[in-house]
Amino acid sequence: KATDVRPKIVEAAFECQRCGTMTYIPQNDSGFQEPHECQGCERQGPFRVNNNESKFIDSQQLRIQESPEGLRGGETPQNIDVNLEDDICGKVTPGDHVTVVGRLEMEQVTSGQEKTTVFDPYMEGVSVVIEDEEFEDMDITDEDKQEILELSTHENIYDEMVASVAPSIYGYEQEKLSMILQLFSGVTKHLPDGSRIRGDLHMLLIGDPGTGKSQMLSYIRNIAPRSVYTSGKGSSSAGLTAAAVRDDFGDGQQWTLEAGALVLADKGIAAVDELDKMRSEDRSAMHEALEQQQISVSKAGINATLKSRCSLLGAANPKYGRFDQYEPIGEQIDLEPALISRFDLIFTVTDSPDPDHDAKLADHILTTNYAGELNTQRTEMATSNFTQEQVDEVTQEVAPVIDAELLRKYIAYAKRNCYPTMTDEARAAIREFYVDLRAKG
Repeated sequence: KATDVRPKIVEAAFECQRCGTMTYIPQNDSGFQEPHECQGCERQGPFRVNNNESKFIDSQQLRIQESPEGLRGGETPQNIDVNLEDDICGKVTPGDHVTVVGRLEMEQVTSGQEKTTVFDPYMEGVSVVIEDEEFEDMDITDEDKQEILELSTHENIYDEMVASVAPSIYGYEQEKLSMILQLFSGVTKHLPDGSRIRGDLHMLLIGDPGTGKSQMLSYIRNIAPRSVYTSGKGSSSAGLTAAAVRDDFGDGQQWTLEAGALVLADKGIAAVDELDKMRSEDRSAMHEALEQQQISVSKAGINATLKSRCSLLGAANPKYGRFDQYEPIGEQIDLEPALISRFDLIFTVTDSPDPDHDAKLADHILTTNYAGELNTQRTEMATSNFTQEQVDEVTQEVAPVIDAELLRKYIAYAKRNCYPTMTDEARAAIREFYVDLRAKG
C-alpha cells in the first residue's frame, strides 16, 4: 500500500497575534511543538502558524509485504511500514516490487490513552529501488548454471520435464507438457510503434471431478518461480484485481490501493481453481488482465493502472458437474465466450472407463501411496522394519526426474537469458493450422 504524498512541517513559524514577532521552532516526529512565550512581548500567546514562513518537505508512507516468491507453502506474508521523506516520495505504486534501505525504529503501541508494553517496528526509509528484474531473489550459483546447461543438452529433455510435473498423477502427458511450456512462457513482443503483444500463455483445464486437476495446479504453483493460487468461490473481483481500502494506515482515514492476486502474480503464474464456481461479474474482472495484461482501477477517487503480466492457469468443471457424451461440448462449458476466447489452450479432461488404462492407473496410485506410507513409517517410527534403501527403491519410481528446486532455477534462468525467434517452417505450420481451424468453424 502507499499513501498520497503530503507536505510535512519541519520548521514551524509562529506569529504572535499581539506584537507580530516571528518565533521559529524546529519540529520532530514526536508531536507538534508550540512556543511557550513570545520573544518580543513575552506574553503566552495567542500564536498563529504562518505557512509561508514555515518549512515543509514531502512525506509518504508505504506498507511493504514480503514478495510471494519468498514464501513457500501458504504462510502469511509479514509486512512493515516505511516512512519516506523528501525526494524519494511518490516513486512507487501499489503492486511494485521494491527494495527499501532504511533505519529500523520502534514505536510503543497505545490502546486508547494507555501505553502498553508492546512495541511495533517501523522503518525510516533512506532509499527506494523498484525491482523490475523478474526473479532476482532466486540465487543461481555457478554450479547451478553448470547443472542447467548440462541438463539442457539431454536428448529427451521434454520427456524429463513432463515426468517432473506432478509425478504422482498418472498420464496427461500433453497437459503436463503445456504446463511446462506455460511456465517458460513465450516471448513478449514489443513493436516499433510502441504496442505490445503478450507472450504469456493462458491455459484452461476443464473436466470431470476426480481427475487430479487441482493437484496439478498446486504442483505447478510449487515449481513456478513466482506464483499465486486462488480458488474460485473464495475470490471476489476486487481480490483478483485491486481493492480500494479505507483504513487507518497513514494519518487519518483515507483510501489506499491494495494489489490483488493477478497483480501479485506479475511476471509469474496465477493459478485459479474452480473457475466455474465464481460469480460471473467476478470472472469478468479477468478479461482485461488476460488480454491487455494490465488492470485499470477507478474506485474511490483513485485512477490507476496496475501491471499484471501473468499467465493464468485455470481449472473448471463442466456445467452439469461432469461431461455428458451426448451433448455438444460447447454447451457444457459454462463460461462466457469472451473469457474462453482469451485462453490459448483448452483441455477437456474426461474420465471414461477403459480396462487397460484403469489397471495402469490403479497400479500407479497404489505405488504412489505405498511409497508415501513407507516414507512416513520410516520417518515416524523408530522401530521401522524397512531399511532406507528399500524406501528409496520404492520412492524412486514416483520421484520427479528433475528435482523441483532445480526445475525452478532452470525456468528462472531460461526466462532471464533466452529469447527464441520463429523459423520459417514454424510460421508456415501455424498459418496452415489457423486457416484450417477457421475453415472447420
